[in-house]
Amino acid sequence: MTDLGQPALNKGTKPFSRFEWMIAGRYLRARRKEAFISVIASLTMVGVAIGVATLIVVMSVMNGFRGELLTKILGLNGHFTAYPIEREFTDYKETVAGLQDIPGVSFAVYFVEGQVLASGRGNSTGVTVRGMDEENIKKLKLLYGAASQGGWDNWDSSNGIAIGYRLAQTLGVSLGDQVQIINPDGAMTPFGSTPQIRSYPVTVIFDLGMVEFDSFFMYMPIEPAQDYFKLYEDVLKPGQKPLDPMATDEEIDAAYQRVGQASAAEVFIDDPDNITVMRQRIESNPNTRPLVLTDWQQRNETFFSALQVERVVMFTILSMIILVAAFNIISSLIMLVKDKSSDIAVLRTMGATRGSIMRIFSITGTTIGFVGTLAGLVLGLIVSANAEPLRAFVSNTLGVAIFPPELFYLSSLPSKTDPVEVTVVVGLALGLSFLATLYPAWRAAQYDPVEALRYE
Repeated sequence: MTDLGQPALNKGTKPFSRFEWMIAGRYLRARRKEAFISVIASLTMVGVAIGVATLIVVMSVMNGFRGELLTKILGLNGHFTAYPIEREFTDYKETVAGLQDIPGVSFAVYFVEGQVLASGRGNSTGVTVRGMDEENIKKLKLLYGAASQGGWDNWDSSNGIAIGYRLAQTLGVSLGDQVQIINPDGAMTPFGSTPQIRSYPVTVIFDLGMVEFDSFFMYMPIEPAQDYFKLYEDVLKPGQKPLDPMATDEEIDAAYQRVGQASAAEVFIDDPDNITVMRQRIESNPNTRPLVLTDWQQRNETFFSALQVERVVMFTILSMIILVAAFNIISSLIMLVKDKSSDIAVLRTMGATRGSIMRIFSITGTTIGFVGTLAGLVLGLIVSANAEPLRAFVSNTLGVAIFPPELFYLSSLPSKTDPVEVTVVVGLALGLSFLATLYPAWRAAQYDPVEALRYE
């Protein structure tokens, strides 16, 4: 028997030979008397698949969440916000023109901003008003293309307002309705400051897909905004001499001209991550007035830092699922080794080396991990690619709001799969699966064939 079997096994003792694959394949196939071990192996495979799929889906959703927020925030707010110092910001047009000439700057916009109380049909809420002209709104492609009702044509002469659809729902207004805005810092009277109350028609309703902007931002043409917030000054026209104190109102109107002011300017750059270099260029530019700059990383440092920490924590926690599945591979292989002790002894007596026995059980355990990882990869990619339709389906089926926009800022569930992260997840699963096979395979290789066959 030994003479007949020895040559075949000698040929099969090469690393990962056909003989080792054949034996490992037989151990993976279920038999009636090995049904329990087969069930454990199948559950282990499912555990690996669930762990891999969960990691891929969660990391993809978090990538999409971060990317979508970054796109929305930086689509309306510049990479730099430039605030005037030393004197009033009356030269905002010249300043913006100078900023746009700096290499690396895509464009810049100026605006007027203030906080008011907006009141509609019985409902009121605090909002941020931004005054911008049509030329600058066209530069903000995200805002310009978000008009769901009405349009931006003739915006400068409309004397109306643009509000988000969520704010319109809160105030109970629609296109053409009047919205009353109240500013506590109004005209001075002998009895103190009186609130300034004015009404404007709704000419544009936009949908940006981000709760914060759709609920709390209101836009109006820049000149009405300057007039409402009193961001202007009356100065003598060029060449005009000071008037006599007894001058009539008509003479004063003819001699003075109104010069508007802006609150600040937003600067958009080509590379959002090139903050340090662009800050130096802007601050050292001789063609712009003195400005105080705050960049998008400073404004959102806490928020995006929290997102990054959350990503790391979620990856670490969800990796435990794969780790638990790897321990299940260890337990199922140890059970398989105990069950196949007599087979191991026979193989050893026929000439199989310890290394060959180790490779057989390594192949068995790694195959479980590989099939589970492959199934999890396919499942994770499918779910990630259809995250929003699946969320909507589950929400409609169960009647429960999953990822409500009021809490997660976005009106839909974004997903962005990163190939590098997917590779890391797959590599982690395969690596843990292989490491899980080493101890059971080593134990199998240590079996003494004489002791194993003594009671057979």
